[in-house]
Amino acid sequence: MSALRFGVFEVYGPQVGGTLSWPHPLSDSIDFADPERWVRLARVMDATGFDFLFFADGYGYPIVGDDISADAVAHGINFSGYDPATLLPVLMRETSDLGFVVTATTGIDHPVQLARRFSTLDAISCGRIGWNIVTGASQNAVAELFGHDEMVAHDTRYAMAEEYVSLARRYWEDAWSDNALVADRESGVYGQRSGIHRVVFEGDHYRSRGYYGAPPTRQRTPLLFQAGTSPAGRAFAARHAECVFVQATTPAHTASAVADLHRRANEAGRSTPLVTMAGLTAIVSETSADAHELAEEFDRMQTDDVVATLYAGNTGIDLRTLDPDQTLHQVLDAGGPVGQMGTSNIERFLGSADRPAPTVREILDELRGRGTRGFRLVGDPTEVADGVEELAASTGLDGFLIEPVFGTRDVAAFGDLVLPILRERGRLAPRRSDATFRSRMQGLPPAAPVS
Repeated sequence: MSALRFGVFEVYGPQVGGTLSWPHPLSDSIDFADPERWVRLARVMDATGFDFLFFADGYGYPIVGDDISADAVAHGINFSGYDPATLLPVLMRETSDLGFVVTATTGIDHPVQLARRFSTLDAISCGRIGWNIVTGASQNAVAELFGHDEMVAHDTRYAMAEEYVSLARRYWEDAWSDNALVADRESGVYGQRSGIHRVVFEGDHYRSRGYYGAPPTRQRTPLLFQAGTSPAGRAFAARHAECVFVQATTPAHTASAVADLHRRANEAGRSTPLVTMAGLTAIVSETSADAHELAEEFDRMQTDDVVATLYAGNTGIDLRTLDPDQTLHQVLDAGGPVGQMGTSNIERFLGSADRPAPTVREILDELRGRGTRGFRLVGDPTEVADGVEELAASTGLDGFLIEPVFGTRDVAAFGDLVLPILRERGRLAPRRSDATFRSRMQGLPPAAPVS
């Protein structure tokens, strides 16, 4: 049996998952502006054996019609939040082994700016940083914020991302030879000029000619994450991503996506492992009855307005304005915004040969309490551990991102109650303090420290 990887999916905002739970007395998510809240969470994760803390991020917010959703503001649904990259150095100083992943959108700034930021984070953490590559979310809102007349087309964003990531990797991997940094006091030599290389890149979307001033770090390139599920997104992941977040709908659908990603990676000639993960809402307590009671309390907080707000922000479609007895094809027939935003969350409800398209009413019911969440397990520690293993076996996934319902409480419960069972069963790799984030996640020998 292979070792499973576990991360925690979070946002530097009121709550995670596009659902409503921050008002619950067990949740500490509303304290997101207090750095001590995050320090407590990171310490729990580091102590119990999680692999990484993941921060989703973006400039967008749910739009209904042509304005910000009133429900998004009222309930804190994907609005508001701070920049998580600025929080990470605090958490890195408070932990020893925990990896960190932060989302950064291609196309927001120039690749050299992003590369320098991640080199800095890798240096601070001694090789514990990952980059979640996204081409954009809530693109209509982002386009307005940045003064664009219209949002960039979906496939064009991926063409831009191809150049963006390729150029960033040139900075990290090619700009400095291994022996270029000397930093020798006795000789007074800082660097060898012969080991510093000029980067020349001429693309359709990005250009660069010059030298990269950030010395190489423990990993050089941050561990690369990606979550695109469209055909363009999967092709991009097969070429660049080292860890891929797969959409968790049904085990069979997820298994198909996992197999497709591995096939694409093989066809692309990948020589490095591809780690696949999916979201998991795990509500666990000492007894199964207590866990199900918590799950019911969470479910009672969810409404159609919460569901529709999140869906509108992701896709540009307000489900509440549609005929509840018709399918999403009514949007296509009217020439709606299908194709540029949230394509995977639109296409999944258009139907297929083995599954008819659901009605709008059925979509609202299916998404209530799920939001952007993945699989869900509720029960006592053994029940949840069994469920984790069953999901891994039926999907081929290499791990899961725990999506907290009640903030730190859920993370601590999973870390204290479930991870020890999985460790005893041999499903967790031994913790290696000498390893970089990449080598731990991919099961590789530890990288040598930068001299």
